[in-house]
Amino acid sequence: MALRDIQKAAVQCLMTVEQGINLREALLCGKHLDTSEHAAFVDISYGVQRFSGSLKALLSLLLNKPLSDKTIDALLRVALYQLAYTQTPFYAVVNECVALSGKIHHGKFKNLANALLRRFLREKDALFAKVKNNPNLPDWWVKRLNQDYPDDAQTMIQAALQHPPLTLRLNKRKTNQQNYGEILQKNNIAHTFLSDIAVLLQNPVKVSQIPHFADGYVSVQDLGAMRAVEILQPKHGEKILDACAAPGGKTGHILETADCDLTAVDIDANRLQKVQDNLQRLNFQAACKVANAADLDKWYDGEPFDAILADVPCTASGTIRRNPDIKWLRRPKDAQKTAQQQVVLLDKLWGCLKQNGRMLFATCSIFREENQNQVQQFLQRHQDARCVLEEQLLPNEMRDGFYYALLQKN
Repeated sequence: MALRDIQKAAVQCLMTVEQGINLREALLCGKHLDTSEHAAFVDISYGVQRFSGSLKALLSLLLNKPLSDKTIDALLRVALYQLAYTQTPFYAVVNECVALSGKIHHGKFKNLANALLRRFLREKDALFAKVKNNPNLPDWWVKRLNQDYPDDAQTMIQAALQHPPLTLRLNKRKTNQQNYGEILQKNNIAHTFLSDIAVLLQNPVKVSQIPHFADGYVSVQDLGAMRAVEILQPKHGEKILDACAAPGGKTGHILETADCDLTAVDIDANRLQKVQDNLQRLNFQAACKVANAADLDKWYDGEPFDAILADVPCTASGTIRRNPDIKWLRRPKDAQKTAQQQVVLLDKLWGCLKQNGRMLFATCSIFREENQNQVQQFLQRHQDARCVLEEQLLPNEMRDGFYYALLQKN
């Protein structure tokens, strides 16, 4: 494994994120690495984002003044992450980091990098004691959590530092808890059933190694995301719309639950292809349309729906364990901006719903502007709407954060 190549790619990824690019796109910086190298690169790239607050605080304690060069700053944070949070041999991390620093500004920072990392190894426990209370979240985010969820804020902050759990949703048309549990046992995959359709894998497993995944027995889906279809309760024969459908987890879940006439709409053709690929794997069909769901002229035939899943755009603030870059890319007013975008979409979709039909408003956010406040304002605008169920699922060790409001058209 070429550790130097891994560090170099991780530095490029980190700097790309700090230019405002989301982490999943920035991971293309490591596309040239082989399989084993790429796995280590991904771990570092996610880890540096997850513990960014602590790493910056550690670096600040080790420096007399801030570094003037962004590349060496990023390189040292990558190395500190490896030394603090991985099992990579210390000598290898230090040697490769020092070698890379020697290529920056003609070796200007080489001695600094060597001295700083060796000091960190000597004083590791004392340094960590000084940063142990760092929440690894922006100050404004912590303030909002304490304001909106005073009893749960610390639990949410701790959950954000954990690796996300790997949960599978059983396709009850092809398997059940007993059957799939036996399959997992035969493959020596430790697991726990969380419900009749949700199974938690105790250790990470590549998708290619999940038994009968390609055959459509299971889908990878967060436990909180499974709640959407449980609330919507699709029924056989209904005409249902899945708006903003990509990547298709909930689309598949709807069709696993009921034989219905399903339309899936998404604005991004590449992401909609993922919906189609997912449906093909599960052996289902739906009318997939590339369009802005709010632009009815582009896709709507005028025939109203019995039910609508409005999985609307949001800040994704409930998924920061799975997408740790989000907490650093978001700004305090972003939730207000996305809430304004949601208004147009929700009002347009409401007009596509039958009388006595139901629309499930769904986000993967924990910010009230995009959730509770949005629904209150919607009910004020639409006198024919009634909220029959509302749930705010907060992130914990088992799931990400989601908000659901089931709206009925009177």
